[in-house]
Amino acid sequence: MLRAGGLVALPTETVYGLGANAEDPTAVSRIFQVKGRPPTHPLIVHIGGAEHLGDWVQDVPATARLLAERFWPGPLTLVLRRGQRVPLEATGGLETVAVRVPDHPVALALLSAFDGGVTAPSANRFGSVSPTTADHVRAELGDAVDFVLDGGPCEVGVESTIVDATGEIPSILRPGGVTREDLEAVLGCPLAVPSTSRVRVPGQHPSHYAPRARVVLVEPEKVVAEAELAQKLGHQVGVLLPAAFADATVKAHAVVTLPRSTALYARGLYGFLRELDQRGCDLIVASLPVEEGLGLAIANRLRRAAGPRSTV
Repeated sequence: MLRAGGLVALPTETVYGLGANAEDPTAVSRIFQVKGRPPTHPLIVHIGGAEHLGDWVQDVPATARLLAERFWPGPLTLVLRRGQRVPLEATGGLETVAVRVPDHPVALALLSAFDGGVTAPSANRFGSVSPTTADHVRAELGDAVDFVLDGGPCEVGVESTIVDATGEIPSILRPGGVTREDLEAVLGCPLAVPSTSRVRVPGQHPSHYAPRARVVLVEPEKVVAEAELAQKLGHQVGVLLPAAFADATVKAHAVVTLPRSTALYARGLYGFLRELDQRGCDLIVASLPVEEGLGLAIANRLRRAAGPRSTV
């Protein structure tokens, strides 16, 4: 299907991706059409191993090589200078390309058999909640996907960490499945997490990872009161209840009590948001976790989910 120019939804450890042959501009362009994604929004090229990195980029700095050796396969994406094999359609017209090696046996088997690169953003409509099961993909994209490869639920549950490795000092352009602390331990230096960057990468749109319901963020201790007030005002309120307040009684339409483990929270985040949508909520009240470890990635996704939405 990939060789024929089709679109294949494939499992990774982070979320399900909507894959196309990275060297086929027509197939890559179809990803944008199916997702409703702006053509200037770059994609990630998935490859089968770190040994193939040089086939897709122009040069591999020592820092990038170190990170690839330590974290691949895994939820880390490196932004480097684009090689000639990568069409501009895949990079949003940029001379940089985002590359990673997914840590999922099914994805790795597919990449090995295909013997090429696969561009694969999340397999959902642009800006909406990312899919972490094959059923999520089928429910959202239906027949627009030529083949859905079911590899079970995703283990990490939030997208990869994107690191700009083009300069002398790397920076984190999107927090994700590899924590800032782990990256800093390997590199031996602190890493910035800028709110904006000169390099466009996935996940930077003001509204992203968003359920149909509007998301409101408040301090953890205010979640219950905010939810009950909104419910009184006529909303069908969904609540992401922090684990510290698990014993609280909340008068709301639907309540999801969050796990104490940030790894379990990250794994379940998109499923929780989908559940509250499915239960008919029109407003979701949540709070940000402590922004350490995977909490940084969770907070990033919640901020984007609560971001201003286009009225067009």
